[in-house]
Amino acid sequence: MNRCAGVAESSDDHSASSEEKDCPSPNLDTSKDSKSGADSSSESSSESESENEEPKLEKTDGALGEPGTEESSAQEFDKIQSHCAHCNAENKHHEQVTPRLLSQGQFLLKVDMEGVYQCTETGLIFEVNRKVDIKYCVLSWSKYADLVVKPWIVGGPLFDIKCDPASLTSIQFPHSLCLGYRDANMTFKVFHVKSSGATLEYTVDHSATHVKWHVSSLSPVGPVLQSEEAVYHHGAVILYKVIDCNPSLSFRVYIATNNESFIKDISKSVKHSFKKFMKIDKPPVCQKLLQNGKKYRLISEPEAEITPEEIEFVDGSLLKLKSYIEVYLEQPVEFKLLLVEMDSEEIVWKAKLRECDWVQHDQNQNIPKTSMSGNRRRKMSSSLPDEVYDKRMKQADTSDGVKTGTPLTDTQLLKLAEKLGKEWIKIALAYLELEISDIDDIREKNEDATICKFRMLKKWQEKEQSNATAQNLYSCLKNVVSIGVQDVLEGFLQEK
Repeated sequence: MNRCAGVAESSDDHSASSEEKDCPSPNLDTSKDSKSGADSSSESSSESESENEEPKLEKTDGALGEPGTEESSAQEFDKIQSHCAHCNAENKHHEQVTPRLLSQGQFLLKVDMEGVYQCTETGLIFEVNRKVDIKYCVLSWSKYADLVVKPWIVGGPLFDIKCDPASLTSIQFPHSLCLGYRDANMTFKVFHVKSSGATLEYTVDHSATHVKWHVSSLSPVGPVLQSEEAVYHHGAVILYKVIDCNPSLSFRVYIATNNESFIKDISKSVKHSFKKFMKIDKPPVCQKLLQNGKKYRLISEPEAEITPEEIEFVDGSLLKLKSYIEVYLEQPVEFKLLLVEMDSEEIVWKAKLRECDWVQHDQNQNIPKTSMSGNRRRKMSSSLPDEVYDKRMKQADTSDGVKTGTPLTDTQLLKLAEKLGKEWIKIALAYLELEISDIDDIREKNEDATICKFRMLKKWQEKEQSNATAQNLYSCLKNVVSIGVQDVLEGFLQEK
C-alpha cells in the first residue's frame, strides 16, 4: 500500500508497535466460512485485551434504548458519525440503543428480545433472535496489516464481538465509503480473524452506510472491499496542540478516513508520545469526499509554517505510524485553517482557532505541579506590594459580607459531583490542574459515575488544602461549566 506523504510519527511516538502481539499466520482463505461455530468468541479474548490499551472508561447505568449517566470522553472514543446527503437518504432506521461503557474500552449491550438494534456509539447493527448480552470493542487494523492483501482494502472499523453466536443472525458493519452511484464494480467481504489465520467471508448485502454479514462465528471482524473504480472516503480532520512552555503555537493535523479504528490509532499514538498534547475541539467532518491519490494542501490565514506543504492522500488504516501535517506559528494569534483539494481548489475542511481553544489548558498545564497555591501567590506578589496583596486576599474571602474562605465539605463536594456532566475529566485536567494518573486511579475502581466525580473533587481538595474554598473553585470553573453547576457554586458562596 502506498504511504501518505507527510510528517510521520517521530521516534518519540513509539507505542504503536510495542502494543502489538504476534498476528495469526497470513493464511487468507477467500471461501465462504461454514457455520460450524467452531471458532467461538473466546478465540479473540487475548487479542481484545492487548488491543484495548486506551484509558479506562467508567461503568454506566445505561439500559436498552437509554443513554448512560456517563459517556466516553473525546480523548477515549471519538464518535464521528457523518454521511453525505446520498448516504443519509438511503440509510434505514433501526431501533437505536445505547450500550454501557465498560473498562478497557469495551461496550456492553443488553437485548431483551429478538429484533434489529443499532448501537449509537459504534454504528454496529445487530439482528438477534433471542435475549442476549453482546460485548464488543473497536480494534486496530494495523495489527493485521500483513493479512490484508491487495486488491483488498479496508472498508470500515474492525471490531471484536463476544456473545453466543447462535443468538446473532446477522451483523451490519458501518463502512467509511461514499458509494454514491459508483458501487456497480465494487465487491465487499468481511475480514474474519481466527486462530487458524484470516478468511474473507461473503456478505449478504451492502447499503450506503453498512455491510451486512451472516454470523458464522465470532472473533475480530470488519469490512474490506475491492473496486475497479476510484474509492471515495468520508473524511475527518483531527487537531492536536503541543503543550509546552513556549509562547509559540505548534499543532498536529491528522487527515483520516471516518473510520473508528483509524481514529482510535491516532489517539493512541498521541497519548504515548513523549510530548504533551491537547485535542482541539473543532468539527472534524470533511465537506468534500477524500480520494486515494488526490493531493491536498493545508492553508493558514494568517500565514504559518506548514510541513509538508501538500500531501497525497491514502487510507492509513493499516499503517502503524500515522502521518500528520505540522503547523507552527511564532506568536499565539487567532488563525484559520483550510484544507484544499489541489486539482479543483475546492475547500474540503475549514476551522477557525481562537485563543480560548487552547489558552486555559496551556496555562494550567505549563504551571509546575509543586505547590500550586504557592505559585499563585508568588505570581501576584511579584507585581503588588505585600500590604496590597494581603488586602486583596482578604477581599477574596468575602462575598457580600459572607465569609467564603472555609474549605468545602464532603457534602458540598458530593452535591457538586451530582451536577457535573461528562466533561468532568476535561475539567479535572484543564482547569483543576490534576494529573492524568489521578484520573486513571479513580476510574480503575469502576465505581458509580457520581462517586468518580466526587473522588476527583476530593483530589483537588487534597491538592489545594486550605485554598479548596467555594470562592476558589467558582473562580476556576465559572466560565467552563454548565449553568446548573454555576448555580450550585453560587449557592455555596451564600452559605453562612
